[in-house]
Amino acid sequence: MEYHNSVLLNESVDGLNIKKDGVYVDVTFGGGGHSREILKRLGDKGRLFAFDQDQDALKNVLDDSRFTLINENFRYVKRFLRFHGVKTVDGILADFGVSSHQFDVAERGFSTRFEANLDMRMNQNDKLSAYNVVNEYDEEALKLVFLKYGELRAAPAMARLIVEYRRNEPVKTSDQLKKILKKFLSPKHENKILAQIYQAIRIEVNQEIEVLKAFLLQTPELLKSEGRLSFISYHSLEDRLVKRFIRNGLFEGDPVRDIYGNFEVPLKKVGGLIVPSKEEVLSNNRARSAKLRIAQKVG
Repeated sequence: MEYHNSVLLNESVDGLNIKKDGVYVDVTFGGGGHSREILKRLGDKGRLFAFDQDQDALKNVLDDSRFTLINENFRYVKRFLRFHGVKTVDGILADFGVSSHQFDVAERGFSTRFEANLDMRMNQNDKLSAYNVVNEYDEEALKLVFLKYGELRAAPAMARLIVEYRRNEPVKTSDQLKKILKKFLSPKHENKILAQIYQAIRIEVNQEIEVLKAFLLQTPELLKSEGRLSFISYHSLEDRLVKRFIRNGLFEGDPVRDIYGNFEVPLKKVGGLIVPSKEEVLSNNRARSAKLRIAQKVG
């Protein structure tokens, strides 16, 4: 199985400031690139736990006594680490978004490059698929998906066209979906708009924003004092949540201040925003929108 190069590999693992005998978590295992790099830097007593809900990722399990792969969604990170007797860790790495493998397997339906049935499930056992979203959501719900997760100005008209089409037959394939929305796909901007449409449906199918929030809320409690987070995001919705949570410990609004105007937050940022080098983007096009943020637990 071909998995592509891990994005911001050294920068993200450097951000964990790895201790030889530490306990670390890679919550987005995928092809195992980041996990392999973490293991290289751990000593014999170090431990690495990895999460991936995709059945395909199990084929990449690493043969290393220090390594445990948990085939679950990382929204349950605290529960499953406790099942393995782990309450706190020294660092957590996450590379959010879709793995290269998921994009490259046509039948998974993630990529705009292939004709495929509407699917987009990261966990193949989930009931909700892209087919369900496109064919069963009413016009208002579809509009909101395109607005919230695709930031598409034409969302109302797109939703209306889909609903009109499916009165006669269901929308089963990516090719049908493209034909329905063809009027919005000008040759100059076709790839960008298609990517926004696919992103919106994929985020809804996998409940990515809710999963990310649930995960982030668990991280301060999981981290040991001065433990590190190293998170790679690929679109503004994810990056905004990560940035705000690191800064305020909240997703919206400001933290409560004391009478002196001070407030306490569980995390502090380490360094500034890190983006891939021009060389990395040239060698791995999927790195082009990546943003890495590093944080450390206070106290």
